Amino acid sequence: MTIKPAAAPERLNFRTKFLYGFGSLSYGVHLTVLPLLLFFYNQVIGLSAQVVSAALAVSLIVDAVWDPMVGHISDNLRTPWGRRHPFLYGSAIPIAVSWVLLWSPPGGFTMGQKAIWLLVFVVGARLLISLYEMPASALAPELAPDYHDRTVVMSYRWVLGTLGGALAANLGYFWFFRPTPKYPMGQLNPDAWAPMALTAAAIMLASILVSAIGTHDRIPRLHRPAERRASLLQNLREVGATLKNWNLGVALTGTLLGGLASGLYSGLALYIDTFFWGLKASQVGVLSITNLVASFGAAVVAAAYSRRVGKRKACVSLFFGSLLVLQAPLLMRLLGAFPGPGDAALMPLLMLQRFAWGILGNAGFIVVTSMIADITEDAQVKTGRRSEGLVMSTNTFIGKATAAASALMPGLVLAFVHFPARARPGAVDPGLVRHLVWVYLPVTTTLSFLSISAWLFYRIDQAAHERNLASVREAEAVAEAAREAGVEGEAPTPVRVAG
Repeated sequence: MTIKPAAAPERLNFRTKFLYGFGSLSYGVHLTVLPLLLFFYNQVIGLSAQVVSAALAVSLIVDAVWDPMVGHISDNLRTPWGRRHPFLYGSAIPIAVSWVLLWSPPGGFTMGQKAIWLLVFVVGARLLISLYEMPASALAPELAPDYHDRTVVMSYRWVLGTLGGALAANLGYFWFFRPTPKYPMGQLNPDAWAPMALTAAAIMLASILVSAIGTHDRIPRLHRPAERRASLLQNLREVGATLKNWNLGVALTGTLLGGLASGLYSGLALYIDTFFWGLKASQVGVLSITNLVASFGAAVVAAAYSRRVGKRKACVSLFFGSLLVLQAPLLMRLLGAFPGPGDAALMPLLMLQRFAWGILGNAGFIVVTSMIADITEDAQVKTGRRSEGLVMSTNTFIGKATAAASALMPGLVLAFVHFPARARPGAVDPGLVRHLVWVYLPVTTTLSFLSISAWLFYRIDQAAHERNLASVREAEAVAEAAREAGVEGEAPTPVRVAG
């Protein structure tokens, strides 16, 4: 049996990077627009904040359990279209349909029926989106094995995801949420939300199909798992072996703490923009565009800065900077040192703040997603199995499980400060709004600080990744030689290359 030398990692061309990243427009829409459900069902439909938050929490718990199942199944799937693409093609239309229904509760329903409608379709929408996103994210480590090229691929994915979210949100803020005599703040207009949801669904459908078709030619180059039958117990043992990884534990800890902070921020962001800063829908849209523009700069910063100082140092310093920039204006305003609603300087300062926050925060998330992808080879060296889907989805599982808990937090905070449903800007006690921000600030700052600090314990640098990659390529070369000799089976467990 002749063993061919393992090929060096392939660098992707622009076309593949762009078309792969294009699919993340759908996930960007999901991440940007779905947090508005609390505002929509509470302030527009009239459900209590606690009920909406509870429904969102349940949906996240169900979705969190679902993610690793989808990831593990896709890791071991054998089809003519590979492991991931059947999920990409099959999820597109159901995602679009569920999304439209989620934002269109029948007007004749009672509040109880609308609550059930919300629960059913937010669970369905999340499960279907994960059916696409888990296999799609698992493609990244395999498409881009090179340490730095992987960060560039994640940059395309992040920037285009941000573009998708900004596109959907700004169509809402600038078009569907246009002010009317009855609704000067258009985000409170009940008739504006269903058309926005339909447009968002169309963006999601198109982006998924374009990405799936655009990366279809890569299928012959992707890993094909050996045909085998494994018992449930064996599957559980394999999952446990993959998850028993120090660096994955670090990632899960950081994600857990960050998910709590992110859930509280996402749920209250529009409340703060509307009632604390006194912004109209068009002004919120301008800030969203500012964040979009910043994401393009963030892609450049993430690749260049992580190449210079390493991924761990880059992500920690970027996240600490973004946390400071995000929270400082709120604290300064509470202390009377920052312009308030109606001040001519407010919007320019908020635009500058959101731009800086967008650069730092987006760059940090790009680097972190690349770091999580690097864990796949680290796990493969220990187990001998390619488990990109399981690794990536397990991190998502922790994020969503903690976000499920944090989904309750905005509703509980709103109830704690006695924030009214269907409130009107200018009619809410300013002291109550300030109380809301005073509760929000210390909780999110503490959780974010702990989350960022966890990444200091991450151990994979460029040298370690390249040793892992060399071990994996050597094992795959042995497996390829065995297949050519007519022996089908799993690749042998890689032997860690000394270094």
